[in-house]
Amino acid sequence: MTVKESATRSLALGRAAQALDLKRGELDLALQLGHIRTTSGASGSPPRVAQQEIDRLRGARGFPGALRERVRTVGAAEGARLISISPARFARLARTGHFTPVRFYLNRYRAVVWLYLAEEVSEFALAHADLLSGRTPAALRAVLDAGEDRRARNWRGRRLGLLLR
Repeated sequence: MTVKESATRSLALGRAAQALDLKRGELDLALQLGHIRTTSGASGSPPRVAQQEIDRLRGARGFPGALRERVRTVGAAEGARLISISPARFARLARTGHFTPVRFYLNRYRAVVWLYLAEEVSEFALAHADLLSGRTPAALRAVLDAGEDRRARNWRGRRLGLLLR
């Protein structure tokens, strides 16, 4: 393929996922987060990924593991293991808004399961080590005692920001 053909060629999202060694859900999240740039398709058609963008991502250091790690999501149990705290403490920190969910789904019992970016959870642990052990600060206990859950509000804010971008 010549350089000119590479510059004008674009792939459908399914083909782009294959070319980037990503699952379709991982590709969708990478697109939402702005890690992968798209081009607009013909009027009314779905967006496409330019071959140049595929080449740029494939040439990046640590491909495909680095890209896959940037979009890796964790639930409460895995997030708690990731930062070495109990699942109950992770849930309390999530309810007080310290982790912003990127996705959610309903499990077979119709309970909402929130998913968080593993990268953000790890960064939180480094920046707020004081919240990972010891007593929960009084302000956070008051929020928990009031029954407030900030996860949905934070998810809506993030989702709106992604849609407006």
